[in-house]
Amino acid sequence: MDALRTSRIPTPDYPEPYKASFDELKQYYREMLLIRRFEERAGQMYGLGLIGGFCHLYIGQEAVVVGIQAALEKGDSIITGYRDHGHMLACGIDSKAVMAELTGRAGGISRGKGGSMHMFSVEHGFYGGHGIVGAQVSLGTGLAFSHKYKNDGKLCVAYFGDGAANQGQVYESFNMAELWKLPIIYVIENNQYAMGTSVNRSSAEDQLFRRGESFRIPGIQVNGMDVLEVRGAANAAVEWVRGGNGPILLEMKTYRYRGHSMSDPAKYRSKEEVEQVREQSDPIEGTKRRLLESGKVTEDELKAIDKEIRAIVAEAADFAQTSPEPDPSELYTDVLVENY
Repeated sequence: MDALRTSRIPTPDYPEPYKASFDELKQYYREMLLIRRFEERAGQMYGLGLIGGFCHLYIGQEAVVVGIQAALEKGDSIITGYRDHGHMLACGIDSKAVMAELTGRAGGISRGKGGSMHMFSVEHGFYGGHGIVGAQVSLGTGLAFSHKYKNDGKLCVAYFGDGAANQGQVYESFNMAELWKLPIIYVIENNQYAMGTSVNRSSAEDQLFRRGESFRIPGIQVNGMDVLEVRGAANAAVEWVRGGNGPILLEMKTYRYRGHSMSDPAKYRSKEEVEQVREQSDPIEGTKRRLLESGKVTEDELKAIDKEIRAIVAEAADFAQTSPEPDPSELYTDVLVENY
């Protein structure tokens, strides 16, 4: 019998928080604020019946996508699940096109045919928006295979949640990605409650950064409520993947303030718990404090930024309500990639 083997999974050193310049920090503040105000407005429009179907808001999780996207370069691929509005905005997609997609209008990024959960933009390297829990992990692994096959030096970031982390296809994807050393960063946005059950009750291993260990995929657990800690971890992950080391897993410990979707009253947690997180860990307020402590900006200047962002969101909402609906003939387009 062969001697038992022991081996340590090589893992990057735990990353330091990113040392952002004042201008970079201010930009992160703007981007997170845009996502927050956009989602607040989307929630209002849903309540008024202007947005139908499912609608999953990203309020509270803004630091995750803003910090990670800041570490990427043009040509990298992004894919996520159905809580995708913030990811679209962080990829630089016009807020008017995103909001119009929510209202099902022709001016939407998917011409009104995708809605909240199925937005898409190859131009921006954004491959969805997927309604099937965990499906984006396998698709993202395919995107990473494409990058390796083309040898273009790019990578894929596949975002998924703590609920999706228990899906079988996730582990099939992990196995293939490590076998083929694919350039992919798996990001678990652990907002603690999946569709409504605490991760501690639903997952035998609730330290989700360890989920790749049996496939020799290293993992790092990160404070997903701090944009600079996210950016530092993203830099380390990008360096690891671009260095040809294969996949890596980032568990972002974050928190969503609203229910799983707009139809979820979130009675499985107390209002006091949500308020405590808001008061102690809000990603936007934390960044705001850093900006003020720098002495390079005043409270009034930050209020002016908020006013500007609110105007952008108001314009997006107006566009989303006045843009025409898709022509009925659109039912027969985009069904197949080509004509057969």
